[in-house]
Amino acid sequence: MHYALAPRTFVFSHYFYTGLRIATGVVGLSCLTYAFADLRTAMAVAMGALCTSLMDMPSPLRHKFNEMLAAVLLCSLVALLISLCSPVPWLLRTVIVLVSFLASMMVVYGRKAMPLQFAALFVMMLSAEEAATPLQALRHGALFLAGGAGYMAYAMAVVWTLQRRLKQQVLAEALYELASYTNLKANCYDIATPLSSQLEKLVRQQSVLAERQQASRDLILRGKPGPDETSLVQVHYAMFDLYEVVLSTHTDYALLRRHFAEGPTGGPVLELLGDLIGKAARDIESVAYAMTRNRPSRRVVDYQDDLRRLAEVLRTLPSGDEDDRTREAQAVLRATSNKIRETIGMIARLHAASRAPQGALPITPGADLTPFLTQQRYSIGLLLSNLRWSSPTFRFALRVAMAISAGLLLSEWLPYQSHGYWTALTIAVILKPNFSMTRQRRADRLVGTFIGCVLTAIILRFVHAPAILFGFLFVATAAGPTFLYIKYRYTAIAASMQALLLIGLTLPHGASAINERLLDTLLGTLIATFFSYVLPSWEYQALPRLIDAVLDANRKYVDAAADLLLGRSVDDFHYRVRRKGFMDSLANLSAALGRMLDEPAAKRRAPEALNRFTLQNYLLVAHVAAVRLLLQRYAEHMPRAQVAAALEQTFAELRARLGMAAPGDATPPRERSGPAAPWAGWGPLQRRLMLLQQDAEQVAQARAALDEALGKA
Repeated sequence: MHYALAPRTFVFSHYFYTGLRIATGVVGLSCLTYAFADLRTAMAVAMGALCTSLMDMPSPLRHKFNEMLAAVLLCSLVALLISLCSPVPWLLRTVIVLVSFLASMMVVYGRKAMPLQFAALFVMMLSAEEAATPLQALRHGALFLAGGAGYMAYAMAVVWTLQRRLKQQVLAEALYELASYTNLKANCYDIATPLSSQLEKLVRQQSVLAERQQASRDLILRGKPGPDETSLVQVHYAMFDLYEVVLSTHTDYALLRRHFAEGPTGGPVLELLGDLIGKAARDIESVAYAMTRNRPSRRVVDYQDDLRRLAEVLRTLPSGDEDDRTREAQAVLRATSNKIRETIGMIARLHAASRAPQGALPITPGADLTPFLTQQRYSIGLLLSNLRWSSPTFRFALRVAMAISAGLLLSEWLPYQSHGYWTALTIAVILKPNFSMTRQRRADRLVGTFIGCVLTAIILRFVHAPAILFGFLFVATAAGPTFLYIKYRYTAIAASMQALLLIGLTLPHGASAINERLLDTLLGTLIATFFSYVLPSWEYQALPRLIDAVLDANRKYVDAAADLLLGRSVDDFHYRVRRKGFMDSLANLSAALGRMLDEPAAKRRAPEALNRFTLQNYLLVAHVAAVRLLLQRYAEHMPRAQVAAALEQTFAELRARLGMAAPGDATPPRERSGPAAPWAGWGPLQRRLMLLQQDAEQVAQARAALDEALGKA
């Protein structure tokens, strides 16, 4: 379950705060207007505020200002245009189709543009309900603009005042996702859980974690932190250091399961390892929870008994004439124990960071943090360059325009007075750029609309006082954005109630038309389902580009890791940039794989090879992180020349096996001699370097299988 859905954490999440802020602004502006004007004027202002609120998402202040200003200007223009065209039916339908196409083209700018698309379509539907004279259209557009501008000013003032609180909540969400990721690591020691499925879950969760960590970067690292934000910056950096340690805890789970699943010490060992990592996950959660409560965190998890038991088990391991595999399993077990202790120590640092006093921040002097931050670019050139048949965005926009045209046409043939614009909005809400999201939205929208219509019908049947209706509108307005990204079905219920309550407050016949709007929604769902197969962009078509992006990011990451581990880099800044790029590319590929599995079976291509390719790339990152920590742990008495030679050879072989070096570039294999003096880290290092080579080989084999499968496709 998502952390924000738990009663203990819901009211402290930024989702709840966002919903409450939006509802207060929208309903507050409506009530304020209603106190000085009539209900119709108040509803026009409410529409402007509501459409602008759709862009009120957690973002840096400058980005938020740009996004909300775009919503105010664009939606005001659409409201004016639709109102002016409303007296001429054929012109109105033409403009609706054109606006639908242009709004859908905006998704080329990424996920943050999708709420703007919906805002344009939502105001289009509401503005088309009644015909208006030119003077009425100008008045409606002016009121809409006033509502949007008023809400924008309110939201910017609130977010500017509470920006530290927002940073806390977004950082806490990243910590919650890191805790979930760590808990999945604990399940890898459970022999009742298939290891392959657990590793797949790890890769999926890593994609979610990468997205939340990026949101944390964008808010905390952008601009100069205030004096009261020292602890936030400290926790942010400690979180990423902890993430690398948790990443490095990946081990040979299959070997541990084979050798320690049975026997006098076997069961307790695996159970102890799983319990310790599970406790670490709960410890990380406690930091996140304290942060949402605006309190410093302190350790509430006791590891001592488990650590003593684990140490006792390690002491009782037999030593002597065991076979090589048994000795290797024991060495892996001891290395895993060390990494768990390092994880626990790093969590203690996370707790300490939450109590950090004001002082110096852990930022490299003169470092350019731009590579870590999301850049906001909305150039017209990007939009124009996608006005071509081969562009998936262009095909999506055509698909939406054709579907809405069909919806408007079919709605005229229904036996009742259909509101075709509601059908058009349903189509626009359900149809998404990819089939997977369309399929999910279709079910949620249909069920949510049905429940929302029933609830609104009951409300409008028994409640007639505008003040009480405004109260219900407040709850619906708060619930919509609150559940948008965590439980969309609840958002669909709230959005239906919100729109119907607005219409019910404006039009006297709103309650009697609810059943017809439900039928319109069903018609829109059927049309959207049909057109989801028209001019489609299946996920497998983008796979070659995503795979190449992963390999390119892999090459850059391997080069940066070699520079860092061989001491050619002054600090790890470049390494962190390349690691972020690699993990982002893996997240994109993993997301594409998940979406492809939701598509028709005939449109899936090599899912097993694609999953293996993604997993092995992820393991390569994990083992590089482990090598880095090994070198730090055993730095004392390290034979640097021999270690450097081993690293040089391994990275050369990595490049060769991944097909990223020209023939002859790789260092020829040679015998590795042992260290000149005893060094505790030599055995673990050799095992990790061997795993790195195996990872590279598996990546190359999976890539060859993908090339063959996609080539045949």
